[in-house]
Amino acid sequence: MYTLLIIIHVVVSLALILIVLLQTGKGAEMGAGFGGGSNQTIFGSRGTATFLSKITTGAAVMFMLTSLSLAIVTKNRTGSVVRATPSRAAAPAKPAPAMPASAAPAMPALPAAPASPAAK
Repeated sequence: MYTLLIIIHVVVSLALILIVLLQTGKGAEMGAGFGGGSNQTIFGSRGTATFLSKITTGAAVMFMLTSLSLAIVTKNRTGSVVRATPSRAAAPAKPAPAMPASAAPAMPALPAAPASPAAK
């Protein structure tokens, strides 16, 4: 049920976006976008405004209904993404035992670098 509602919601969302993008501004004609000479050739004299506004209203109502039903279904779901029992945490790393100074290996001395000819 939940998955079906999500699928319907996504489809309605995409349809609403496409319908809104199909609508044109007040000064432009829908027929001009499809290569027609006038608005009357496609939807009638007032057809585009009425037709697309009705489809937009229907898609908006469907979007609101699916949003509301998803909110209600999600509220009533018992499953959770968060685990009920915490996972075992890794044991903290033990610090390395301190070595006495006498037991620490001595670093060999590096040979002195030869003087560069430019320094002379």
